Amino acid sequence: MRLKDKVAIVTGGAHGMGEAESRLFAAEGAKVIVADILGEGAERVAADIRANGGEATAAQIDVTSEAEWTALIAKATATYGRLDILVNNAGISGSSVGDPDGIEGWHRIIAVNQTSVFLGTKLAAEQMAKTGGGSIVNISSIMGFVGSASGHPAYHASKGAVRIYSKAAAVRYGPSGVRVNTVHPGYMPPMLNATNAGERADKIALTPLRRIGEPIEVAYGVLFLASDEASFITGTELVIDGGFIAQ
Repeated sequence: MRLKDKVAIVTGGAHGMGEAESRLFAAEGAKVIVADILGEGAERVAADIRANGGEATAAQIDVTSEAEWTALIAKATATYGRLDILVNNAGISGSSVGDPDGIEGWHRIIAVNQTSVFLGTKLAAEQMAKTGGGSIVNISSIMGFVGSASGHPAYHASKGAVRIYSKAAAVRYGPSGVRVNTVHPGYMPPMLNATNAGERADKIALTPLRRIGEPIEVAYGVLFLASDEASFITGTELVIDGGFIAQ
């Protein structure tokens, strides 16, 4: 098992990529805190992991709250004794706010996608340093590399910030044995669930593999970076996009 006896927090763990990551981590031996603002969804995933022989605990969190982050990390250490892995997976798209081009929409997207990563990374790294280190994987996006006609500027800005912040965090926390990397998914559900057939076809046409991805394909990349197999990898990016940014 690639994560045997590791303790992991996965935010946004109630659905999509976060759910896939939580389930895969548990199957690989991790004790998983499935964290999400959707508390019932997090409990559903955690209960299913337990029913299948894994070890998991649910936690409800607003990732924009420093106090709730502090409580989440305290819960992980109180329940399992340590924290080895954090996946900052929680995030929203521009379509999740009423007016993504307005100031309130901007602040909301930045808070959920960017500020939450700062809070989680800082507090988790401080905890991991007490026990010799760990791995933090921050989920960005291909939109953290490029602009697009269909994307919202605030979303691009937030995901680009995650990429660069994670490099700075890797430098800062590396001496404590904490690795920080980013994963950049391409087009896939659940972000495409609300798009119409024409938009979906356009995005498939922009992807050299001519299909959208699946959450489990991202989860395996996150698993690698979280595991000891990536013990000398920090401050870098893993792009999982079907070739989109290779063009």
